[in-house]
Amino acid sequence: MFDLRPVGYVIGLLVAMLGATMLLPMLVDIAEGRGHWRVFLESATITMLTGGLVALACANGVEERLSIQQTFLLTTGVWLTLPVFGALPFWLGAPQVPYVDAFFEAMSGLTTTGSTVLTGLETLPKGLLLWRGLMQWLGGIGIIVVAMVFLPELRVGGMQIFRSEGFDTFGKILPRATEISSRISSIYIALTLICALCYVFAGMSVFDATVHAMTTVATGGFANYDASFGAFGPGVEYVAVVFMILGALPFVRYVQLTAGTAEPLWRDSQIRVFLVTAFGIVALITLYRVVQTEVATEAAIRKVLFNTVSLITGTGYASEDYMGWGAFPVAVLFFTGLIGGCAGSTACSIKVFRYQLLFASIRAQLQKVQTPHGMFTPRYQGRPVDDEVLNSVMAFFVFFIVTMGLVAVLLAMTGLDFVTSLSGAAAALANIGPGFGDQIGPAGNFAGLNDTAKWVLSFTMLIGRLELMAVYAILTVQFWRA
Repeated sequence: MFDLRPVGYVIGLLVAMLGATMLLPMLVDIAEGRGHWRVFLESATITMLTGGLVALACANGVEERLSIQQTFLLTTGVWLTLPVFGALPFWLGAPQVPYVDAFFEAMSGLTTTGSTVLTGLETLPKGLLLWRGLMQWLGGIGIIVVAMVFLPELRVGGMQIFRSEGFDTFGKILPRATEISSRISSIYIALTLICALCYVFAGMSVFDATVHAMTTVATGGFANYDASFGAFGPGVEYVAVVFMILGALPFVRYVQLTAGTAEPLWRDSQIRVFLVTAFGIVALITLYRVVQTEVATEAAIRKVLFNTVSLITGTGYASEDYMGWGAFPVAVLFFTGLIGGCAGSTACSIKVFRYQLLFASIRAQLQKVQTPHGMFTPRYQGRPVDDEVLNSVMAFFVFFIVTMGLVAVLLAMTGLDFVTSLSGAAAALANIGPGFGDQIGPAGNFAGLNDTAKWVLSFTMLIGRLELMAVYAILTVQFWRA
């Protein structure tokens, strides 16, 4: 049995840090004068004490290096533990929802999924709205570090192909994670501040601009209004489109750009494919709507642009109920959410690079069929791809499809209809946010689902955000015997 103390120590520290961040919305509630600040004080005290005590209890087992098993547990344990405490403000104070709803909201926030069970957002204390934004902002920067440091080392879903991106971390995960985090954090904060300023210039209030900037750059999707971005004007939507795209690009390229090297940003085929795919889908849906209505207004094109970018980046904002656009656009948008952004970004879902590797593998196989004696090797970014990477990517696709099917079946067994079950499974596993249909579509939310469905979806968000196999690995007997 391997030592769990290093894992407990890091998780304890992160829990304590989460508790400390609860003091920020507490100050906002004090300024607002609604008395809700006591809830955040209680939640912060419980969270900081628990996290601090766990860290102290495990401090004698701190190690500079983590084993692969410890890293798997740490990666999964953090995202499983933080929502337990992040749920406290929703449970103890307004809106005083049942704990299953509070946990769902916290898990959706920290995994930057964006699905919500809360209604009447306009009436909630500002501190609680800020807390929702903070959770997504913290989850966004957290998943960047996971995607750039931990998942490549764990050889999860083909992520090991990015180990050569200037971040060789094997055997030095914690020290290297700290170094990478410090470099990314400044860029992440700068993008958030610029986004907030742009929102203010576009007509948002300072508070709304702050919260929405955090959830935009994190591609999270929590909004301060039930109508999401339908509550704002055209300029705000264009600002959101720009920063949703920026959040979906690899942050390692921003690091290189700030170091004076712009070439990797322009030469990254992942970025080119992502942008071409996103705007190609926008053009396709716009053309369909023009043919159907024979009207091509700026507003119609903007709505398609905004909602398409929101879905492909996994942000989950909505500025209009696209369920009324027709069967073809709805079908296209469903699969759009399963594409995702770039690796090493705040975006979620399957991600563009896996589709590139999948098609490269298919092309090589077709060439072998046509020329049996030829030698054809799949390539990515001009480099040959190892069989280990291809096998990992293929396994990811299989696990993704099987998991989505199983979750849809489980949801259907709780009494949900086919559309709600399938789109809910896809929305949670791909961390998209809204599903499809009348109940969980862009005009609804997840509040009306039964408790069992909410628990299933909560853990599905966790599985999807950590690229599936990082979670599944710890459920095997071999993992605990290693």
